[in-house]
Amino acid sequence: MSSTTQRLRDHLLIALALIALLYLGRSVLIPLAYGLLTAMVLYPFVAGMERRGVNRAVAILIGLVAVTVVFAGIGFLLLWEMHTFLTDLPTLYSKANVDLEVVREWITRTLSLSPADQAGWTADLFGRLPGSLGPLFIKTADAVFGMVFNIFIIPIFTAVLLYDRRALVNAVVAFAGPAMSARMPSILQRSIHRFSGFILGMVKVYAIVGVLNSIGLLLLGVPNAILFGMLTALLTIIPYVGILLSALLPMSVAWITTGNIWSPIGVVAVFGVVQYLEANLIFPKVVGAQLGLNTLASIVIVLLGALLWGVSGMIVLMPFVSIAMILAEDV
Repeated sequence: MSSTTQRLRDHLLIALALIALLYLGRSVLIPLAYGLLTAMVLYPFVAGMERRGVNRAVAILIGLVAVTVVFAGIGFLLLWEMHTFLTDLPTLYSKANVDLEVVREWITRTLSLSPADQAGWTADLFGRLPGSLGPLFIKTADAVFGMVFNIFIIPIFTAVLLYDRRALVNAVVAFAGPAMSARMPSILQRSIHRFSGFILGMVKVYAIVGVLNSIGLLLLGVPNAILFGMLTALLTIIPYVGILLSALLPMSVAWITTGNIWSPIGVVAVFGVVQYLEANLIFPKVVGAQLGLNTLASIVIVLLGALLWGVSGMIVLMPFVSIAMILAEDV
């Protein structure tokens, strides 16, 4: 076997082993990645407070409290939307009964299905539900447990990384070897600068998503369209749960004000299209440009991140690839 072929084989085996490690260790690596990114966000703030004479532990605590307040505000918005939706629920229920009767009449006229046949189909559908509720409950409980675990472990990772950052930098420099030790401070500084660009790109993404949501709701004639559009964009920070709960209020408002079942369906369509554009075009284009990645590479990275770590991979993989590019430029 030639040396070139052997090197290619070794590189391929290393890449496959790395991918397997990332996938199998995702339960630990995902919160660790979020903790590292949060630490990079808070580093300028914590370092600035330390230069003013504030104790490091106190500065880290203040930074974590600030982040907690931001996410607590987002959680409050979610609870407020849920409360408003539950308040409107009796009105929605009465409208639903009227609209379902219209749908039944339309099915009877169009598909020639009698009310008895429709009732039989409905009973059959609900009869199959209990068998699928068990696995669904297990998946939901697992997702909730994972979210709660991350809520507690990510601040711990962040605090440890910020508190022991000098020891970690020294370890990275020692691992890099004498040839790279002189360049490591510059590499780390540029990495933090790249990540600042990532945060700026995320702010732009949410602003664009908010504008597109607002335009779609305005075209549908939903009251307070700009408020709902921007609020929904903000709450998409929380994967899955944010978009689902934030969509409930504009859907209910659209149904109550118009009395037309197609209005809430239109709201779902608007949010679905915008979310598709955000995941596959806006996020790779805007954030990729901030990180020095072209659009095609950004889309590929987002898709690979989704395969490895789901939504978390779509968020955290791009800045780490950008930092790897900085290392590659020096190596």
